Amino acid sequence: MPRLLIAASGTGGHIFPALAVAEALPNSWNIFWLGVPDRLESKVVPKKYPITSIRVSALQARGIRKIFQIIKLLFSTVDVIRLIRRKKIEIVFTTGGYIAAPSIIGSKLCGIPVVLHESNAFPGKVTRFFGRLCDQVALGLPNAVENLHGCRTVFTGTPVRNSFLVNNDLPSWVPNGRGPLVVVMGGSQGAIGLNRMVIEIVPWLLNEGCRLVHITGRHDKTSFPKVENYVDQPFTVDIPGLLQHADLVISRAGASALSELAVCNTPTIFIPFPYAADNHQDCNASYAARFGAALIVHEDLSGEKTLRRVIKPLIQKDSSTLPSDGLLNNMRQGMKKIAVQDAHLRLVDILKIYSQ
Repeated sequence: MPRLLIAASGTGGHIFPALAVAEALPNSWNIFWLGVPDRLESKVVPKKYPITSIRVSALQARGIRKIFQIIKLLFSTVDVIRLIRRKKIEIVFTTGGYIAAPSIIGSKLCGIPVVLHESNAFPGKVTRFFGRLCDQVALGLPNAVENLHGCRTVFTGTPVRNSFLVNNDLPSWVPNGRGPLVVVMGGSQGAIGLNRMVIEIVPWLLNEGCRLVHITGRHDKTSFPKVENYVDQPFTVDIPGLLQHADLVISRAGASALSELAVCNTPTIFIPFPYAADNHQDCNASYAARFGAALIVHEDLSGEKTLRRVIKPLIQKDSSTLPSDGLLNNMRQGMKKIAVQDAHLRLVDILKIYSQ
């Protein structure tokens, strides 16, 4: 009965892949969760995984504040060591982010194996700094290895929730009709810049016969008047059904979003978050574009004009002699090439190896 500590905190991009792995492990495993107070994990992690919270912050400051952050890291590492010893943890699995740093250091000081999953094409700072201390670094995208040195890496893909791996009906609240279904999503917290770009072209999209579903995010008040064939919601649990039935998605380029879109084979226009650390969303989007799976539009002063020009040939009737040669279908085939359906099972196999 292996005793596993999962360190995953902050955003769905860190938490949901970890949950997918936890749910795929045998019932005989004892699973404990490490998080940060008042973050998303306190709401979405099932109660069957006991959560311990520690206070830790990103190492992004400079000067004297950097020193204080390092001191905090040392204290949080002590907390991890205490937890490992108290719960008799035998292996640690983390999905990166700043909670990974004390988890990795604490694991090595306790002499137990640690597996790190890095989902982005450009590895995060913690992965670049501490990945070489890990027994295994699992990669969500294969080109991440280009920026990792001294690490033992393996490509697994990024796990997605089980609901993305089964067929889902189109939600009943989606506008009916025969026009292309365009879904816009910027993440659960919202994407103000992306939302504003889309709002500018909503009248044009509707005039072109599109049906539009706009997931604005909980923290964005951006809205458009209620009109036919347009529905906006701050949040929905129906994302799997939307992605599986959408003709086109407009999205940020987080690694988890890319993985979900890939397994659903959904043509996508990525609008990378321009302030993402190390421009990692640009790198994720570029990886998909390399396979013809997605197009990229950047958020700038001419963003909505560019977005309109990019969308236009995608939603118009294709002039190809063979329907299968359509632009959207080519993008679907590109998504299929980069999709990894069994990423959670690959990671389970790795954890089983290091738990022996």
